[in-house]
Amino acid sequence: LPRRPAAGGFSPNERARASLGITDREYEVLRLLAGGCSNKQIARQLELSPNTVKTHVARLFEKLKAVRRTEAILIARDLGLVP
Repeated sequence: LPRRPAAGGFSPNERARASLGITDREYEVLRLLAGGCSNKQIARQLELSPNTVKTHVARLFEKLKAVRRTEAILIARDLGLVP
């Protein structure tokens, strides 16, 4: 997915994040997911096990009502959660 240019910087929609119940750790995973990282890369960066990352991704899918990664990222962008 092409990244949208951030005009004047990006400020995440904290209200949408709170209403969805996305935790700080899930948000970190979401940001890296939107940046194109694989589960293994996310696990390395956040010093988590790959299984823990899978769990966070699955919970994000539930909260965003998404079926796949690309769909979750598109929904997150539409909600202003990620640039």
